[in-house]
Amino acid sequence: MKVLNDSNLLLYAAANYTNPQVYDTDEFYEDLNRYKYIKKLFYRFYEKGELRERLILNHLITTYNVFEHQANTRILFYRMNKEYWPGLKTFLLFLNYMPDVITGIGEENKTIISERIPIEIEIATALRKI
Repeated sequence: MKVLNDSNLLLYAAANYTNPQVYDTDEFYEDLNRYKYIKKLFYRFYEKGELRERLILNHLITTYNVFEHQANTRILFYRMNKEYWPGLKTFLLFLNYMPDVITGIGEENKTIISERIPIEIEIATALRKI
């Protein structure tokens, strides 16, 4: 899918779901809900100053284990508020999952260029301690 948007997100996620141990659609939706949890954790960091770096890492790693990597990155950036992108980029760099370019995001068909997103220093400092 060239452009990722609300109307094709579920189909795109299902087409790129690679969990060999899935038994029913409930497990797929459980994995899909991890994006919501990640977004909430970034909200807590940016709005309340509470960083739960290990929990974020856990959810990110889980999503990368069950969705194709490029698709997972696209979904993460699509579902995440733009103001949380620096934090997301910092985690993805730590995990070595951050691509140089992400294409086809949203109705505007955005292309996200990694080098234009700053690194979140507080998150980078916390990740260095792990």
